[in-house]
Amino acid sequence: MQTFRKNKNSLQALVLTGIFAAIIYIGIWVLRIPVPAMVGRPFIHFGNTLTAVAILYLGYRNGMIAGIIGLGGFDLLNGYAATSWLTMLEVVVVATVLTVAYRGMHYQDSKRNIIILGVLAGVTKIFTTYCVSIVEALMVGTSFKVALVGAFISLPATVINSISTAICTPILYFALRDASRLIMKRVS
Repeated sequence: MQTFRKNKNSLQALVLTGIFAAIIYIGIWVLRIPVPAMVGRPFIHFGNTLTAVAILYLGYRNGMIAGIIGLGGFDLLNGYAATSWLTMLEVVVVATVLTVAYRGMHYQDSKRNIIILGVLAGVTKIFTTYCVSIVEALMVGTSFKVALVGAFISLPATVINSISTAICTPILYFALRDASRLIMKRVS
């Protein structure tokens, strides 16, 4: 993992960035459960979890790029183009928060730290999605007070996604870390 953060322009890191972008896109496309809401068209999916894993595994820049391509690309190609820029901004915010916190932990990927980072990713996503929902409501001409209430009422899908992010991020991160260590030992 340290190798990918340090050598972010290596062929291996760039290929993994592309693979993560594709997995994020497919993770949303294959499993998405629409949820009724006052603002936007939210749905339950694993794109946020996979983006958090990409950020932790590949580092800030490449993880963020994978998330922007995967989540933003999905939005662009599936009827959410008008607000895809907001999704991409959310990825930047989540990547920044996770990276700052992980750096504060000196990149120690202990179970405790990765669980904390998974929860942090989920909480950050709730905050960013609330802000995005307000902007979306304002974009269609809603008054500010109504946008605040509508965005709050539309949070159930985000809370479910955030809970799954908090639970699944550590599981997927450690599975990926252990599998990659095993593969690297065999290659060496």
